[in-house]
Amino acid sequence: MTQTVYRRLMASGGLGEYVDRHVFACVIAVCRGDPARTLADGTGLAPDTLTLLVDLHFPGCEDILADPPTAVPDTAAALEEEDLVQLLLDHRSDPHNIRSAWMAALVARRSLGANHLWQDLGLTRRDELSALLTRHFRPLAALNVQNMKWKKFFYRQLCQREGILICKAPNCEVCTDFAHCFGPETGDPLATLAEAARVAAE
Repeated sequence: MTQTVYRRLMASGGLGEYVDRHVFACVIAVCRGDPARTLADGTGLAPDTLTLLVDLHFPGCEDILADPPTAVPDTAAALEEEDLVQLLLDHRSDPHNIRSAWMAALVARRSLGANHLWQDLGLTRRDELSALLTRHFRPLAALNVQNMKWKKFFYRQLCQREGILICKAPNCEVCTDFAHCFGPETGDPLATLAEAARVAAE
């Protein structure tokens, strides 16, 4: 199901750079794999924004926006999500790029998931997430000079904005939790999209 959604989206021939269309398609596909959640809840994008996104990037795929009858809207919102969206917006590579605003919402919402962020975005590996952040939020991505795990990095940045000290060690190199912040983010893609992405790129 998820691979089918991804392949159909990428085959639609819409506007935009391949890398952006790939990310949008991955997120939509992985969200469509959760029949209990609406697409708006999964992506963090309003229904009218999703309609515009799909019209631009995936023409002819508007039916994918229809939520299954089992999907239940979630009215709860994480307190830090709005702050994370703003953090990303404040560091856009191009403040006028509407796609970056959409990416900020997607990244913030999917950051609330339980897996590695690249997995919850439906991407095939961590490198794709790093490339996405460098493309759309270059000033912020450039601050992650030690290649900290992206979720950890985001929340560290938010805490620093608020003047909150969350680290128990004076620097990362002597911290006993170093592996939690900088360890490898290995695992399989949640949506098993690697092969579908390879085919779409050919």
